[in-house]
Amino acid sequence: MRRRILHIDLDAFFVSVEQTLNPALRGKPVVVGGDPKGRGVVACASYEARVYGLRAGMSLAVAQRLCPHATFLGGNFYRYRDASARFLDILAGFTPDIEPLGLEEAYLDLTGFEPLYGPVRETALVIKRRIKGALGLTASVGIADSKVVAKIASDLSKPDGLIEVMPGEERLFLDPLPVAKLPCVGSKSECVLKRMGVTTIGELGRLPPSFLKQSFGAHGEVMHRYANGIDSRRMEPPAPPKSISRETTFSEDTSDRAFLSATLHYLGERVGADLRSHRKQAKCVTLKLRYADFESITRSRTSREAFDADRVIFEVGRRLLEEALEQRAVPVRLIGIGVSNLIAGRQLSMLDPWPEILERLNGAIDRIRGKYGFTAIEVGRTLPLRGMFPIEDGRYILKTSSLSR
Repeated sequence: MRRRILHIDLDAFFVSVEQTLNPALRGKPVVVGGDPKGRGVVACASYEARVYGLRAGMSLAVAQRLCPHATFLGGNFYRYRDASARFLDILAGFTPDIEPLGLEEAYLDLTGFEPLYGPVRETALVIKRRIKGALGLTASVGIADSKVVAKIASDLSKPDGLIEVMPGEERLFLDPLPVAKLPCVGSKSECVLKRMGVTTIGELGRLPPSFLKQSFGAHGEVMHRYANGIDSRRMEPPAPPKSISRETTFSEDTSDRAFLSATLHYLGERVGADLRSHRKQAKCVTLKLRYADFESITRSRTSREAFDADRVIFEVGRRLLEEALEQRAVPVRLIGIGVSNLIAGRQLSMLDPWPEILERLNGAIDRIRGKYGFTAIEVGRTLPLRGMFPIEDGRYILKTSSLSR
């Protein structure tokens, strides 16, 4: 039985979610990323903005120069996370064999479902209509017998399109495309291939596999298979997290230790809540700083005992922060905190009641915040943030670096 794989991708996801909430933004150049007068990069640009050369990762200041009449929005990760969950729920109604990729895209394996749903192309159209009706979002779909070809087809169908590559027509579809369309070819590999005179996927696929292996190592073999439409990878369910972190970039460099500590505490509480939601504990805390001169550092500390309490995460992070600031008295541009060395379950001491008390306290706080928002109950350390970060839906809205987290 020939496989039928779908790659489905929500178009201009962050912007599209904002446009469903404010229809006046539709048809206009819109950028999610923040205030162009401050720092940050473009997280997402509408297709109307892309006409002016705007793209993800571009400096907001550059984006405003290219498209001064664009509407710039700060974005809200929680809105996007909720829309993503509803998107995946729709997909799960068609097959349990799903591989999510970030918030806005996923692979689906519909092999063998044609007796139930009919032709795969018709099923894809039903999925697109259901997403549009339930979420107000458009999706682009690629259909093929492999993940790599379905992904390329989806990319080429944007926005709001559908391309099906029939079995046996992979080379016909792939050969004329620029080599950069292959997901496994990055900018460096593209430059190397261009120096070899290779500019299309067809030219890449006709090179001897031994030559590509010699030039690119084991990755060269992958490139050769993909260029020939050969990809036997199965769906991979989301793997449990190996680490959890949060970070934010300040609108202005700061040496204010009280503000840095308050921000670190807030980020640590977000990390702790996420850690507990996964029913995990951690043994390592990592602090990340980027200074005004763009030098970045990370400092870590590992504990013998596993933990998931906000207080423990913050106290370790605070000590790392104080040590770093003593070593280098330079204003800070970005701050972040994360945990790693994750283990499942709880490890409570029979002799020390304090960990159990913290567990109950954090559980109660998590339930209150889950119902009423983070700002419904705060510790005194985070109160200075009220004048620094905007609050929406009971949460502090941080910079673009947090949108994908």
